[in-house]
Amino acid sequence: MVPLMTNAELVSQVGDGFILLVLGMGTVFVFLTILIFATTAMSKIVAKIAPAKAPAPVKKSAPKAAAAGAQDAEVAAAIAAAYARNRN
Repeated sequence: MVPLMTNAELVSQVGDGFILLVLGMGTVFVFLTILIFATTAMSKIVAKIAPAKAPAPVKKSAPKAAAAGAQDAEVAAAIAAAYARNRN
């Protein structure tokens, strides 16, 4: 038979558990705070060393757009024909 704990032992163990809880959560909080500051500092350092370059402008060509419209009409006609064939 397992002996039961007294109230003093139970209070002592709950107190120890609470201390461990606070220490563990405090450690995680401090680590994450340091991680945030380190990441921010590294981002600022990298931005100063190698600034981001603006992307080159993309040139659009009109003839391809007209050809795409004709091709879209052919695809739409093929889809309509396939749908009508499978519907019957």
